Amino acid sequence: MSKYILRLDDASDYMDIEKWQRMENLLNKYNIKPLVGIIPENQDPALVGVYERDPLFWDKVNRWKEKGWELAPHGCNHKYITEDGGINPVNKRSEFAGVPLEEQCSKIRTGMKIFREHGIEPRIFFAPSHTFDKNTLEALKRESDIRIISDTVANDVYYQDGFYFIPQKSGKVRKLPFRVCTFCYHPNMMKNGDFEYLEAFLKDKYSNFVPVQDIEMEKKSMSALDKVLRAIYFAKRR
Repeated sequence: MSKYILRLDDASDYMDIEKWQRMENLLNKYNIKPLVGIIPENQDPALVGVYERDPLFWDKVNRWKEKGWELAPHGCNHKYITEDGGINPVNKRSEFAGVPLEEQCSKIRTGMKIFREHGIEPRIFFAPSHTFDKNTLEALKRESDIRIISDTVANDVYYQDGFYFIPQKSGKVRKLPFRVCTFCYHPNMMKNGDFEYLEAFLKDKYSNFVPVQDIEMEKKSMSALDKVLRAIYFAKRR
């Protein structure tokens, strides 16, 4: 049976509070424990310029933590400063890919400091727009104990360059045959129909969804199938 992970991106003190609450209520209903990407120091004008600041945001984050939700740094400030796709070129824009190592170290260090100030020691990282490079991995090694990345295309979790990679394949739930599938949602951008579609899927497939901590981590390399899937995926994107 495929194992599904629900990932929620762009949580921060600038977000659509009503939509995030609707998502939380829905996941509570089906006992789904998601992976949540938190922007530690949000400077993205598409978010900061749209939503009012929520002074109680980190109280909410700690409530999620108590529920067993997995909390991860989603970059540092969510500002795109290059047009580099890095080693996972899902998009041609990045906060990290193509950025010098010391600057990336500073970003990771800043994000980790904010998490720790709120009593959270994250285990997982994923970059805005899915784009990062070798320097990002080195920065994580230098500035944190994080050794798990939620991103890249594969059939199953694999181990490379000192990190476990949990594959992320789709921006909406769907029945997929792969061993591990992460579905990435952005609650700020969801419409009513998106919530309804998600609930219909959860109602039927809730037993497939597992928290990240239940995913088996083995030091196994990317398989031949993983490499084929990756090649096909990026060929189609091109």
